[in-house]
Amino acid sequence: MPGIDDNRSFFPVNIAVLTISDSRTNVDDKSGELLVKRLQDAGHRLAVRAILPDEQKLITSQLTRWVKDPQIDVVLATGGTGVTGRDVTPEAFEAMYDKSVPGFGELFRMLSFQKIGTSTIQSRATAGVCRGTYLFALPGSPSACKDAWDDILVHQLDNRYRPCNFVELMPRLTEKLSPMTKSL
Repeated sequence: MPGIDDNRSFFPVNIAVLTISDSRTNVDDKSGELLVKRLQDAGHRLAVRAILPDEQKLITSQLTRWVKDPQIDVVLATGGTGVTGRDVTPEAFEAMYDKSVPGFGELFRMLSFQKIGTSTIQSRATAGVCRGTYLFALPGSPSACKDAWDDILVHQLDNRYRPCNFVELMPRLTEKLSPMTKSL
């Protein structure tokens, strides 16, 4: 049965939060604020928080800086995962991946379908690993961020979660980096 193994000690991870939006500011970034609160309530550390416009080059530049930073284990991004012309977050993230984690987007959409029906098909939530850093791109709505955190990430970012979790894999994520990623 999946769940928390109380015989293990909790291991906090360092998480960066990135909001992708042409209109949000620190004052009205409800999705970013929700993620910060959730991760801190779970016992993790906020490494840094930023807001960027929907510009692929700016997003990949920020991600490159963060994956080079040994103090950042995970990046949670919110926004820019739709299908409009300005939505470029998945393209920016997927260009960075050494390994994609397709099950994250699939599971997110499955859970989201139970709440918003077929509208979930418009989400291009994605996840992967770059240089040993987990990258998660979530939709921009607070509800979507809540669902992604409460139903998936709170468990997978907890080393006590069984039968397995992302945290216990962290020491092995850089075993075979691609030549392109090594040069970042």
